[in-house]
Amino acid sequence: MARSFYHFLLTYRDFKPNDEISEFANAAYEDHGFPKQSKDYYELTNYLELNGTYLKSMSTFDRVWDLYKQNG
Repeated sequence: MARSFYHFLLTYRDFKPNDEISEFANAAYEDHGFPKQSKDYYELTNYLELNGTYLKSMSTFDRVWDLYKQNG
């Protein structure tokens, strides 16, 4: 995995988000405190549990994390 989770997530940004993943990507882009260089599941989980009020469910993060591990 050469790129961070954040940079992978941004590939799902959409001007008109039509699913939870693109909504997550758009919100993370607007979150200036998001750990942009992280590749660590636990660091990201801890951050989102404390600060990710825009994330409807942690299962959305888990789905994107699985995609990241497969393709990142």
